[in-house]
Amino acid sequence: MENTVKFGVIGCGLMGKEFASASLRWLHLQGDIPRPEIIAACNRSDANLDWFRRDPDTKYFYHDYRELLANPEVEAVYCAVPHDQHARIYGDCIRAGKHLLGEKPFGIDLAAYREIMAAMAEHPEVFVRCSSEFVYYPAAQQMAKWYAAGEFGRIIEAKFTIKHSSDMDLQKPVNWKRTLSTCGDYGCMGDLGIHTQHLPFRLGFRPKTVSAVLANLVPERPDGRGGMVPCETYDNALLLCGAENTAGDRFPMTMEMKRMAPGCTNTVEYEIYGMKRSARFTTDDPNALYDTRNTGREQAWSRVVVGSKPLFPVITGPIFEFGFSDAMLQMFAAFVSELKGLPCGFGCFTPEEAGRSHALLTAALDSYENRRVVTL
Repeated sequence: MENTVKFGVIGCGLMGKEFASASLRWLHLQGDIPRPEIIAACNRSDANLDWFRRDPDTKYFYHDYRELLANPEVEAVYCAVPHDQHARIYGDCIRAGKHLLGEKPFGIDLAAYREIMAAMAEHPEVFVRCSSEFVYYPAAQQMAKWYAAGEFGRIIEAKFTIKHSSDMDLQKPVNWKRTLSTCGDYGCMGDLGIHTQHLPFRLGFRPKTVSAVLANLVPERPDGRGGMVPCETYDNALLLCGAENTAGDRFPMTMEMKRMAPGCTNTVEYEIYGMKRSARFTTDDPNALYDTRNTGREQAWSRVVVGSKPLFPVITGPIFEFGFSDAMLQMFAAFVSELKGLPCGFGCFTPEEAGRSHALLTAALDSYENRRVVTL
């Protein structure tokens, strides 16, 4: 019999469907990692639920997530719902004894995050992680390996960016991410911030101060019914942090989160500059990693072709290109591996790291609103 972990999905939109697709590509992985078997799906929309009827594993369909949690066959839950629902639904998942992979930002604000952590404290037997997939690109993993090996030397500067341009379409109707009550005060920092934080936090880069510039560039958007409504949340955010690593290096660290970045689709960029070595990666060139070594007066950037050599080996040959769907597969493999106590060289974003994220984003709001540098 196939070794599986029986999952329920709460929130069957884009990311829920990505998870379903990844679960059915599990043969792509070479290792013997239990497969997530999605036996239950929950969504308010019948159209989204109908999509899951195409999944041969899915046999339970719900409109009320509490009915899914009451199903004794469900062992774990992947939850992708608007931010205002995180504290309630994540907490209920944990209290129901279901292992949880929850979407960003792991609570609409710091208070909501603390509610989730309180539920975890009551149920330490439940395994909980937060979704973040871009760090699983092979080039990003290579940067982490170089850093662990001391290849960079003293850190000069670091930059971590995610930017896309979907909101450049000014006729795009408003949605929950543009509404304070559902998205929260963080705005774009809430659903994009952890993409800029997973790698640096895991490497031990700690923001000590933050100065933030936030922008709500489009104050109104169509409501989809012929009218216009307020667009209340921040579209773009630039955080300049004074950071420190475990070696005691102090350096500037920039985190950039943009929904309005002309010419970008969903571009993620990681840059680390050191006295011995520097490296940069962009999803615009996913097969490569750029690096330079300090050998004296002159330095030259090299483009190193990394190929498809992910953390968890796959059947795809290394000469081929890695992409977003592959990163999702790697993230879910990491979650299941950690859940089952299997080897995992780079785990999913932890609840403790989510706490650092909330502290940083709360300080960023304070910085921008009060025009000051905030100490964390």
